[in-house]
Amino acid sequence: MAKPGSTPTLAGWYVISLRPSGGHAPVRRAAAAQGARVLALSTLRLAPLDAGAALTAALACDDVVFTSPSAVAFAARQVVLRARRGQRWLAVGKGTAATLRRAGITGARVPAGRADSEALLALPELQDPAGRDIGLVTAPGGRGLIAETLARRGARVHVAPVYRREAIVPRADRLRAALDAPASCALLVSSAEAFDSLWKGLPDKSRDRLQQRPAVASSPRLAMMLADAGFSLIVPAEGATPAAMLAALAADVAQGRFR
Repeated sequence: MAKPGSTPTLAGWYVISLRPSGGHAPVRRAAAAQGARVLALSTLRLAPLDAGAALTAALACDDVVFTSPSAVAFAARQVVLRARRGQRWLAVGKGTAATLRRAGITGARVPAGRADSEALLALPELQDPAGRDIGLVTAPGGRGLIAETLARRGARVHVAPVYRREAIVPRADRLRAALDAPASCALLVSSAEAFDSLWKGLPDKSRDRLQQRPAVASSPRLAMMLADAGFSLIVPAEGATPAAMLAALAADVAQGRFR
């Protein structure tokens, strides 16, 4: 964040947000703190799924893992979240842990650094889960690495899908605004699914225009995906929160990487 009276690092910059429909407010706040403006370009929307008995089973496990703030929010719409004695609750990142606190669950374990599947799986609590029941509250198709790895480590994984992501066609005016934005414009990528939904619908000319811009990746896996898609100006962030992604871009801009 800029010091009082100083020019914000990202003054004059735009960032393209691919957050699901209705989910751009946190990006706007983080961008405003750095002096940037947001071009909202939703390629997904979130819809609830009635997890029923699967959610009951997941919340009764020895360990309960939530993969996103949305997973917490959609689960809390279905049941009251309560931790029982001896149970461990884990969150993929600080944003998810904060949403759990608002739902009444305190003390959730969270990775100290990155907010992604790999960091969560590196937590000491999940290194030797053989014989333990682990509930995974998530969305279909999201963070499959967690369930696969925990099962391979010997855990009994109980998956509760509480919402789903649905692809939507971006609004034509917003897509045009993103493609026509000035050179000082970066693409924020925190979801492979959101990026794929955008990328597969673009003609080569539009892809070329986006490839010339910086792209902020919230994880090494997404950075590799962007490199494979032809992006060369890739900014690695320390997580998927808007604040972390905007801070990473601001740091590179301050160092004169993009001129």
